[in-house]
Amino acid sequence: MKNTSRRSFVKNLGLGISSTAILPTLTSFEILSEKNIKVEEEKKLNVALCGLGRYANILATGLMESEYCNLSGIVTGTPEKALHWKSKFNIPEKNVYNYDNFDKIRNNNDIDLVYVVLPNSMHKEYTIRAANAGKHVIVEKPMAFTVQDCKEMIDTCENAGVQLAVGYRLHYEPHHIEIKRLGQEKVFGQIRLIQSSLGYNLGGISPDDWHLKKNMAGGGPLMNLGVYCIQSGRYVLGEEPISVTAQFGPVTMPELFKEVEESISWQLNFPSGAVCTSTTTSNCNIDRLFASAENGFFELSPAISYGPFKGRSSEKEFNFPVINQQAAQLDGIGKFILAKKKLPKHISGEEGLNDIRVIEGIYQAAQNSQKVVLT
Repeated sequence: MKNTSRRSFVKNLGLGISSTAILPTLTSFEILSEKNIKVEEEKKLNVALCGLGRYANILATGLMESEYCNLSGIVTGTPEKALHWKSKFNIPEKNVYNYDNFDKIRNNNDIDLVYVVLPNSMHKEYTIRAANAGKHVIVEKPMAFTVQDCKEMIDTCENAGVQLAVGYRLHYEPHHIEIKRLGQEKVFGQIRLIQSSLGYNLGGISPDDWHLKKNMAGGGPLMNLGVYCIQSGRYVLGEEPISVTAQFGPVTMPELFKEVEESISWQLNFPSGAVCTSTTTSNCNIDRLFASAENGFFELSPAISYGPFKGRSSEKEFNFPVINQQAAQLDGIGKFILAKKKLPKHISGEEGLNDIRVIEGIYQAAQNSQKVVLT
């Protein structure tokens, strides 16, 4: 289907479009919860992107399509990038910062929020610096390296009176809204098994890429991709896992994976008795989510990358529009901040902390070859 903006998607839901019988059910969960959030007409949240790597370019496209957010500033350590972005997006010089003068952003009333899109090791520092400068923050996944780091980030934002969100774009994507509904409302009965895996073949990656450096990435594919698999298991069930077992995979590219894992598999156990099995890897391509329940199943494949997604249940094929996931996420967050309402838990710092708690448990289970109880 053609790319559709989130606001037109929600509008069509309200009008009762009939392209599929599934669509009206999406008014449960987040879309419904946002209907009562009122924002002043024409008002937008002014966003500065902190870090101008590959994903920042994707976010910039989302900002161009966003109803509630506007690209107003940039933070980069590369002068050439600063010149390019200033010209391309008409960003005034006073809204351009580097990592040395970043703290002066506190004096800029034309920037409301800093979106941290830096290597993982820099998430904590720049979230805290942005909060101390009085700016709201969105930080990309994984939120930080440790649970303690996440707690410090949350506490700093709360003490500064600013809001902290984590870049969970899939919570606003229609296929994922639907699988949450199917799972949490037990449409096919109690879910017994979830399989959720994501991997890419990184055989051609540069040995100098920061994703291969433990001190910058924090880990391998578990940190950078596995968070999606953990998320999907948690939000399909609406439960928190209680224990985990895990196993490191074989190293097929030792010249690249000297510091971080190349592959890892794990099994999350949930209070209802459901099990979520996952693999995340850097040596092959996989992008799949499958849930088996008492009376049926549902699945997505592609499932958790950038899409376009394709899915079905044991009753019918899914038929949802392709939306700009970044614009949807930005609008979902921006609307709450503009209305001075507390952000929903599912995209908050607390949610990011919960994922890191599970990641810490997975690494511990794999290293010790034993079940780890998650507390």
